[in-house]
Parts: sequence; structure tokens; C-alpha cells
Amino acid sequence: MLLSVMPEKLAIFIECVVVGVCIVLLYAILAIILIYMERKVCGFFQCRLGPNRVGKWGSIQVICDVLKMLTKEIFTPKNTDRFLYNLAPFLVLIASFLTFSCLPYNKGAGILDFNVGMFFLLAASSIGVVGILLAGWGSNNKFSLIGAMRSGAQIISYELSVGMSIMTMIILTGTMQISEIVESQANGWYIFKGHIPAIIAFIVYLIAGNAECNRGPFDLPEAESELTAGYHTEYSGMHFGFFYLAEYLNLFIVSGIAATVFLGGWMPLHIPGLDGFNAIMDYIPGFIWFFLKAFFVVFLMMWMRWTFPRLRIDQILKLEWKYLIPISMVNLLLMAILVALGLHF
Repeated sequence: MLLSVMPEKLAIFIECVVVGVCIVLLYAILAIILIYMERKVCGFFQCRLGPNRVGKWGSIQVICDVLKMLTKEIFTPKNTDRFLYNLAPFLVLIASFLTFSCLPYNKGAGILDFNVGMFFLLAASSIGVVGILLAGWGSNNKFSLIGAMRSGAQIISYELSVGMSIMTMIILTGTMQISEIVESQANGWYIFKGHIPAIIAFIVYLIAGNAECNRGPFDLPEAESELTAGYHTEYSGMHFGFFYLAEYLNLFIVSGIAATVFLGGWMPLHIPGLDGFNAIMDYIPGFIWFFLKAFFVVFLMMWMRWTFPRLRIDQILKLEWKYLIPISMVNLLLMAILVALGLHF
């Protein structure tokens, strides 16, 4: 429609701007919802109410926190590497935006979708650790540097388990294009169709995904009792807000990928032979299915955070290198055998 009233390049530019604005708005809204949800879930697990004073059920507490963060002074400590110090939060945010843009919210609603989509998603997500390391180094603070080094070791280690879990499902799907992975689950989600290897991959992915987000019980890089706030100790105002924002959106991104790869993405629940039930499920829009599944995984990860105590750094790395990686490798081989013999559903 735009091409009928303006040149092609201008139309493409306007479309890119509109899509970018939509991503930013959705990004901000989801962050507010997730922070409020985290506080309420935390309160539930600790037998308290959570935020309940500002607005009905404390519903605008997060908005007030955002306004406070926007008005706070951005303070730069003395003797920092100013370029790296200022660059770090933007790198973390850029990595989060790139991976967020890969999520397929509905049929045809995927912003970045091409034949190596899952490979691009994993590559883009790995940029964030560079921002964290730069934040620790550029802050000229020993606590920040220790937190950044812990975070780098943890994220780089657990990326292997995340990658092998997703690779296990790619063997089952036979494609790395995100839209095709979702559409191939029209007759059943892979968590059910993939036999035991899919369930093992899902569990490993949840554990490793939680560690990738630096969330409890894997939040040692931000251990308040030891490191003040870890790699973002010296940040204030919206620079700190960028780290805070990216942490919660990374939680949604990890959950959205799980929903896409294991739970069918925007595909409704279909049970073979129950045509009436399947027809009813088809009336529910795809984007509702996607967000329901993603928030279900978010709840599982919050449940994990508020149930288990914080691990030591040696325990975190031991869990990954001695247990999750061997399990993932064996599981990957098992899935390859099942697919080669045609034993999956």
C-alpha cells in the first residue's frame, strides 16, 4: 500500500521504523509485566503479599520505579574506562533486542526469520556476555570485575548446554528456520512427539537457560552478600536500568525459545483423533497461545529461582561440566538414533 504513494526505499524505511517502534514498545511492556510478576511470585513463595500499596494490588509500583530510574542521575565513577563503561549496557541491550526480534509471536509475525534462524539467535545471544565483561573491566572496581568474570565463566559454560539442547530438537525438526520449526508442530508439540530425549532436552534447557540469565540459584555474579551488585555495582540511572531491563527480557526470551522449540510456539494444542477439541483450540489466536506458553515457562523459572538456594561458583561449573554437558551429548546422540530409525512420532 505504501508503494502506491511513495518510492520503494522510503516505504521500506518507514516499515523498518514502525517495526522498530513496535519492538521497543513490546519490549518495555513485557519488562513491566515480568518485574511485577516476579515480585508477586516471590511474595507467594515467601508467604507474603508482594507490592500492594501503589495502585490496585500494587499494579503501578513498577511504573513508579521506572519513573524514578529515568530521573536519577547517571553517575560515572573516577578512573573508569569511560568508553567501555558507557558501551557495556548498550551491548547487553543490543544482544537482547536481536534475540527478542527472532521470537515468532504469531503466524507471519516473526521479525527476523531465515533459514539459519536458530543459529543466528544463539550467535546474537552470545554478544551479551561481552557487555557484561566490559562492564566489569571498565568500572575499575574489584567487585565488578569479580562479578563479570564469574558471569563470563558461567554464561560461556552454560551456552554449551543451551546449544546442545536446541541442537537435539533441530535434529528432530530437520531445519533451523524458526517458522518451519513451529509449523512442523501442527500435529503435536515436540515435547510430546520427541519421546524421552525431548523431555531431557527441555529440562536441561530450563536449567541452563536460568544460568544464562544470571538468575537464582545461579545468581552468584550478582551475589549481594559478597559483591554488592556484581558487574553493575558502579552503574546508576538508566545505565543500571538497561542491565535490569535486559535481565528480565532475557528471561522472557529464554522462555519464548522454549515455547517455540518444545511447546509448539503459536500452534494450538491438537490431539490426534479429537477433531472437535482441535477445532475449538483453533479458535484461540496464535499470539495468545505463544504468550501463554512463554509465561508458563517464565513461571517455572521463577519457581526454580525462589525454591533453591544460591550455589557456589565451583558448584555451578561442576553442574555444567560434569553433569549437564555429558547428559546433553548422550541425549543428542540418542535423538539422532531415534530420528535415523524413525522411532519418533
